[in-house]
Amino acid sequence: MTADGIVELTALSPDFVRDPYPAYAALRAEAPVHHVRTPDGKDLWLVVGYEASRKAFTDPRLSRDWHSHGRVETILNTESSQPALAHMLMKDPPDHTRLRRLVAGSFTPRRIAALAPRVEQIADELLDAMLEKSGRRADLIASFAFPLPMTVICELLGVPELDRDAFRGWSNAVVSPDDAEAERDAYEQMPRYLTGLIEAKRKSPGEDLLSEMIHEVDEGGDRLTGDELVGMCVLLLIAGHETTVNLIGNGVRALFAHPDQLARLRADFGLLEGAVEEMLRYDGPVETCTHRLALEDVELDGVTVPAGSTVLIAMADADRDPQRFAQPGSFDVGRDARGHIAFGHGLHYCLGAPLARLEGRIAIRRLLERCPQLAPDADESALNWVPGMLMRGVRELPVRW
Repeated sequence: MTADGIVELTALSPDFVRDPYPAYAALRAEAPVHHVRTPDGKDLWLVVGYEASRKAFTDPRLSRDWHSHGRVETILNTESSQPALAHMLMKDPPDHTRLRRLVAGSFTPRRIAALAPRVEQIADELLDAMLEKSGRRADLIASFAFPLPMTVICELLGVPELDRDAFRGWSNAVVSPDDAEAERDAYEQMPRYLTGLIEAKRKSPGEDLLSEMIHEVDEGGDRLTGDELVGMCVLLLIAGHETTVNLIGNGVRALFAHPDQLARLRADFGLLEGAVEEMLRYDGPVETCTHRLALEDVELDGVTVPAGSTVLIAMADADRDPQRFAQPGSFDVGRDARGHIAFGHGLHYCLGAPLARLEGRIAIRRLLERCPQLAPDADESALNWVPGMLMRGVRELPVRW
């Protein structure tokens, strides 16, 4: 703790980015809410623990509408006028309710389930290419975990011509920023690029999600504006692949670290659905929520968070709270991990969670079936971790088979 009473997260755990769990557990043992300094030097308030996190997610005094109540520049290296930010994740009700309603119909369980054969086909094509690599070695992220969900979301939206390498760079700059200039450039480049795709869809619509969003009009005559179309495309493209990339990467890492559980899953794929939920709970793809803004002095479990403060909710810690999950530090593919909040909680619960789960189940099964000798090709300590506290994962995951 510093002289001003702020807890330095890196003081609790010098290796915080690679393994934040001990620091979170130490904070949780003292109280559910703390004033902290993040590894990149930002001061904010952090909520830990399962019940405290669920309550914070549903507290209307913790806002996502930085446009109306704060300064976007406080949390992002861009301006509030950016079309890339005109999406539902940056809104509170009733604006959030309106935007979510206009796109939610495209993510019905039936539509997601119908994608399974195509997801399987993409997975097999990617594994075909990976397994042809000389030396029987590859980076699992670049070869499989990234292109699988990126291909799926691009096809779902109807933008197969997307420059995926460029978009991957922009996405990284936005969700795990470690270069302010690159982040600003990403927010400039994405809307410019997507505006052209949207105009092409206006002129020649197809049977895809982007065409639906462009032409969708609800019962009251409401439809997405031009900026809202750009913003929703940005959100769906980024959230539609980043979560699954790290679900696959973190899930495979967990299996490597627990060979008994890997053998158990290989022997019985009936455990697969629960195993994916355990992967989400044990080391989920999203470490903390997107930044919340305290609209007033907010008392959270006896701690007063001052008005105007930035608040993060540590989902990673909530899902390792022993008050909710027995032996939470153990990875058990047979565990009933339902109730975890890896996809958030409340009105901002991830709209694409069913798609991420479907992709995760297919990816893990096809990978294990087709690579019976799959093993790590680098020590865990040598892996390059995604910076920041939003996404949890590694940049590369070397494997051999």
